[in-house]
Amino acid sequence: MASVLTNFEDWKKFLAERVEKGKNLGLSEETISNMAYEIGSFLEEKVDPKNEQERLLKDLWDVGDNEERKTIAKLMIKLVD
Repeated sequence: MASVLTNFEDWKKFLAERVEKGKNLGLSEETISNMAYEIGSFLEEKVDPKNEQERLLKDLWDVGDNEERKTIAKLMIKLVD
């Protein structure tokens, strides 16, 4: 997964593919959003941002509460959908 994190466009493509796969499996928008939230939590804890876009997302994630983080996750899905 580290390779898709070095370029923001690659990360968006990776996320878009996962969102599409989830939809094809019949997952609800809420389930997909919850998974995006979990991915965001994992990245925040385990991965150092590799570019300025990821740094901005991490900074926003860090200052947000749980509801705001869920909104960020939903917005990321919209961005790649």
